Amino acid sequence: MNLNRKSNYDKFPTIDVRGFDEEAFIGYHDIVRKVTEDSPQTVCVECYPGVRIEEIGEAFRCYWNPNLIIDSRDVFFDTDVLNEKMAPHLTSDRVRGVMYYGSVTDFIDMERLEQCRKKVSECGGRTLIIGMGASLISRGDVLVYADLTRWEAQLRYRAGECNFKQNNPDEDALVKNKRGYFIEWRIADKLKFSLLEDIDYYLDTETENEPAMVCGKGLLEALRLTAHRPFRLVPYFDPGVWGGQWMKEVCDLDRSKKNYAWSFDGVPEENSLRFRFGSVVINSPAMNLVKYQPRELLGPKTFSRFGAEYPIRFDFLDTIGGQNLSLQVHPTTEYIKTKFGMAYTQDESYYILDAEESGGVYLGVKEGIDPEEMINDLREAQKGLHPFHDERYINRFPAKKHDHFLIPAGTIHCSSAGTMVLEISATPYIFTFKLWDWDRLGLDGLPRPIHIEDGEKVIDWSRDTGWVRENLVNHFETIHSGEDYEEIKTGLHELEFIETRVITSDKETVHDTNGEVNQLNLVDGEEIEVVSPDNAFEPFIVHYAETFIIPGSIDRYVIRPKKPREEYKIVKAYVRYG
Repeated sequence: MNLNRKSNYDKFPTIDVRGFDEEAFIGYHDIVRKVTEDSPQTVCVECYPGVRIEEIGEAFRCYWNPNLIIDSRDVFFDTDVLNEKMAPHLTSDRVRGVMYYGSVTDFIDMERLEQCRKKVSECGGRTLIIGMGASLISRGDVLVYADLTRWEAQLRYRAGECNFKQNNPDEDALVKNKRGYFIEWRIADKLKFSLLEDIDYYLDTETENEPAMVCGKGLLEALRLTAHRPFRLVPYFDPGVWGGQWMKEVCDLDRSKKNYAWSFDGVPEENSLRFRFGSVVINSPAMNLVKYQPRELLGPKTFSRFGAEYPIRFDFLDTIGGQNLSLQVHPTTEYIKTKFGMAYTQDESYYILDAEESGGVYLGVKEGIDPEEMINDLREAQKGLHPFHDERYINRFPAKKHDHFLIPAGTIHCSSAGTMVLEISATPYIFTFKLWDWDRLGLDGLPRPIHIEDGEKVIDWSRDTGWVRENLVNHFETIHSGEDYEEIKTGLHELEFIETRVITSDKETVHDTNGEVNQLNLVDGEEIEVVSPDNAFEPFIVHYAETFIIPGSIDRYVIRPKKPREEYKIVKAYVRYG
């Protein structure tokens, strides 16, 4: 157990960016003064969904006093029309919709857009255009992009803030997230990335009434720098009905909280980057890096295969001192593509960071069961007629530290209480079909979403006890074993596109990315240092349990213990080719 380990986990990893100290600002007074210092006639503030438009508008009213303020929401269709257009992609499901691949203009009334453009041209005085889609009215004399991390957007939904042009403060936060995930964030991302090289200023609006801003060139330089050096994402932590106590100690979290269930510490689609420009810190969604520097970050093969999408994710699932996860299954590629419009599915694995004696993993079905009987048992359990008889149908394997359980899509699974999991998986994460949730409610007091109808269509019934034990439980292959280091191939399964290796050493080890992105976690050892053999980047420190990324632009890197001869163990993941 590692609960007594003194935490050195860095919750706020920061990347220092030099050369733009004089072009970074904090607080609305200095921000508005800088934006308007050359006496522009029109300022455009393009906004990501969830940005508090009223807050920004009030700051410009106070410090610039525009003659005309245009709220970009006015060019969109009315709420009822928006909802009608979005309905096929939102569906009636509480959690999942269908991915929207259109653009923001699909929801704009072109007549209203032309009317607003005319107002700008006829104003003759100071004009502020603000909101999502503001740049489509006019980019103005100065273009500002006001951004927001997705995690902060989700926290605002929970606190009662509304989706774009919706009056839904009391709506289920999961439903709000769904609208963001499947539609709002997608169309906003497309617009943002079409503007990224043209913005004059980048505005981080995460902190209420205390924003931070850097010039557009400063942001782009930060993204370019990050694509050529090791880096970490800013992790976030969230409680859950099954959450545990391990992360509180290891990651030095608030001990007064009941539990922490999840941590996203390696999910560029969800996490952010933290840049320091002198004394100013800017938070920026990591997807800005993925979209702006995809080839440099991912490598040519991965970029060719996935486009500007990051395909690997690392996260934590903590049930030490907690409860079982929900029994679940992930859709096959064909099912997720046909029903939800996703290009690939969530193949995954559970790497065990720690476990109590009672810890384990539910994985695959038992031999000789009747699928129809099991599905009927699940349905009756969901109706409250009786608990689901998991011991009759599902395998449960004991888990110990550094075990690795592989979970190709279609395999029933979950971790039990008493288990600390580093989940290594493909990126789609919202497509979990819960089959049984141990007869409990979520933290919001509502039953957690169950999707037996979807689940029964994708369960691979051939993944029974014998097959799972032979193919998915500690399917290790020694690649190298010597005095210098040991390297073990631990997966993933041949049906999954991610390769994982575990390297153990107390000396320097040399790694070759082959030009493709590597994602790693220090799964044992206090501290390591990542260095460049040709001084291409500054030495980079990693602490126990931290996830870090090596961009594909880096060919070779060296890992060494920070203290001489101190043993360390890393797990490394990358996209498998050949």
